[in-house]
Amino acid sequence: MLKILIAEDDRELNRLFSHVLIKNGYAVKGVADGKEALDAMEKEYFDLIISDIMMPNVDGYELVRSLRDAGYTTPVMMITAKDAFDDMRLGFLSGSDDYMIKPVNVNEMVLRVGALLRRAQMINDRRLVIGDTVLECDSLTVTTEEGAQVLPQKEFMLLYKMASFPGRIFTRQQLMDDIWGYESDSDSHTVDVHIGRLRDRFRENKDFRIVTMRGVGYKVVRE
Repeated sequence: MLKILIAEDDRELNRLFSHVLIKNGYAVKGVADGKEALDAMEKEYFDLIISDIMMPNVDGYELVRSLRDAGYTTPVMMITAKDAFDDMRLGFLSGSDDYMIKPVNVNEMVLRVGALLRRAQMINDRRLVIGDTVLECDSLTVTTEEGAQVLPQKEFMLLYKMASFPGRIFTRQQLMDDIWGYESDSDSHTVDVHIGRLRDRFRENKDFRIVTMRGVGYKVVRE
């Protein structure tokens, strides 16, 4: 049974989310803030985290940053009363995978949880399918209606990372750190060059496109 951790200081919301997810077949543990969430992560394995942003002790942003810094790749859905773009941007830049605004439609939440878990499984399987496009990690191969092509390693990793989280914005620095490594002497312009090559390769692809978020970075959008 898949296990979900809920970090939410509003007891009624915590109970509501737990009740709905349990009814949909998930095991659930609820905690009141980010500190308790970090403690729980050290003791148990969770397939997904649902976290409020405004919490005492350790807020949602700090929780996600701490998890990513520690190497956790667990999918995280942020839930907040804030609806400003900057708040959403901060959520994604801290490492969250999805974002919902209160009041939360619990039926939509269940659908989003299912989508995040399926996406995480695809990453674990080292194979990603977007429409008729298939990305195979072990062979660095991208197969489309036009045929299969083997990509240079960095290009493949760049595309695979963004395509694994469609709609999520990645900054150039995030991509540099994750793909080239913290010790790389390359600058962020390298990311722009590789993005340009990927766009040339898949300009006619009907399943996805790479979008530039001016002043922020890039994202892959499903068509």
